Amino acid sequence: MRGFLASSIGVTCAAALALPLTLPASGARAATPGAPSAAGPATEAVPGSTQSLPLVPLASDRSLGPAEVSEQGLAQRDVRRFSLVGVVWNDPDAELLGTVQVRTRATGTRTWSGWQHVETHNHEHAADLDTAERGTGTVRGSTAPLWVGASDGVEIRVRPERPQGADRAAPPQLPEGLRIELVDPGDEAPPQGAKLDVGHAGALTAESAASSAVNADLAPIGAAVIPELTKRQSEDDLIAARGGPEAAGKARPHIGPRPRIVTRKGWGADERLREKNFAYTKTVKAAFVHHSASGNNYRCSQAPSVLRSIYRYHVKSSGWRDFGYNFAIDKCGTIYEGRAGGVAKPVLGAHTLGFNTNTTGIAVLGTYSTTAPPKAAVKAVAKLTAWKLGLYGANPRGTTVLTSGGGKYKKGKKVRLHVISGHRDGFATECPGNRLYKKLGSTRTSSAKLQGR
Repeated sequence: MRGFLASSIGVTCAAALALPLTLPASGARAATPGAPSAAGPATEAVPGSTQSLPLVPLASDRSLGPAEVSEQGLAQRDVRRFSLVGVVWNDPDAELLGTVQVRTRATGTRTWSGWQHVETHNHEHAADLDTAERGTGTVRGSTAPLWVGASDGVEIRVRPERPQGADRAAPPQLPEGLRIELVDPGDEAPPQGAKLDVGHAGALTAESAASSAVNADLAPIGAAVIPELTKRQSEDDLIAARGGPEAAGKARPHIGPRPRIVTRKGWGADERLREKNFAYTKTVKAAFVHHSASGNNYRCSQAPSVLRSIYRYHVKSSGWRDFGYNFAIDKCGTIYEGRAGGVAKPVLGAHTLGFNTNTTGIAVLGTYSTTAPPKAAVKAVAKLTAWKLGLYGANPRGTTVLTSGGGKYKKGKKVRLHVISGHRDGFATECPGNRLYKKLGSTRTSSAKLQGR
């Protein structure tokens, strides 16, 4: 195929505007002359901020257990406004064995929330071992981020637990360098579908123009949304990308209709946070489904803010090169572009430790261990996978063989997995939550039907 299959494993491209574009755009043509150039002046304000506060030893709380257990945390305190919390530590290979609980105070009130649990098992959402992203020296251990809404007060306690089989005489330990990260997502993104001002060179920063240019065959540069296509239009685009009807053969390709996708511009990503280059793999053989474990206490209208918060947490707090997942889906079923590099391209993510190569990662925003995922979100997973996997000839009902990059399976081991897998299939984790995981069987069937299989 023309553009999005031309990239090789680990390739990074410094100038996105020089990348081959993906597909001819049925119903959404590329930008006309006069669209912003990558060299235009940076006029966008940098949104959001992060407060990073070191945790300190806490006095023993008898209600939590034995007095010899050493806790860390912070007593109630006033802070600048934030909406998302997480905890980080120095060593990305160290596990936080214990519990993390936070309380927050809603902005402008005296009302404190109850104690909320923060998911500690997050190291499996990461770049593969021995990759450039993992070896930057900036990567930290981190919990999952928790969305708490606009707040200006915080209290936290972290209690260690002994691993199974550990010496009972030795006190349990917490990782070194524990800090709480309080993330403010910044101003709201433009309304979805709004026509952005791209009529002068200074409308986009160089980074924003580059991030948008890799989708320029699907929507104009600076667009907030990549529009949906019919199944026929999606098939025609794929046939054209394969060199036309003569090269593609008589059979129509198995691909679902392209869904509507909110771009990074649409949810307000500050492109200057991420690394400038894009990284690609050879193809997309499978999709891993995740939940973000960030809680369900968000309105769908807040999803762009949730995304900007997670993005900032992944980059500034966890030390990743960009947003970890390739796509995100909110509980109303809206699909969002995740890691930069082009929604139709095989972008290398940091979502499933050991299996980021030749896969795509889809995170449903929320926590679905005991809460059922909304039908709209599950339907959106089927729609997205039918299109994305169809670009690369993958059957959603099938299985494929992936090579482990290390983690649950020894590095180099060949592992057969479902083309649509849950995160737990590739790593020892509860993600994507029991209730979402149970939906994957019907999702595979729905996705295959959308492809015409």
